[in-house]
Amino acid sequence: MAKKITPKTKFNEIVGDRKSAEILMESGMHCFGCPMAQMETIEEGCLAHGMSKKEIEKLVGKLNKTEKQGKK
Repeated sequence: MAKKITPKTKFNEIVGDRKSAEILMESGMHCFGCPMAQMETIEEGCLAHGMSKKEIEKLVGKLNKTEKQGKK
């Protein structure tokens, strides 16, 4: 069973997955190589990029949908 992604999940836990990386990039999160991304949670990174709590929840929902589909 895939691990559930939450706003508290750290970027470094999911950026190795190609589909998750695509979803993050589509959402304006292009900072995988940034040293802070290794320590930041999804929520912290999104807030730093001006995303609202509602936008963060939507992004996390997309990421979890990808996880459930087997990271295709």
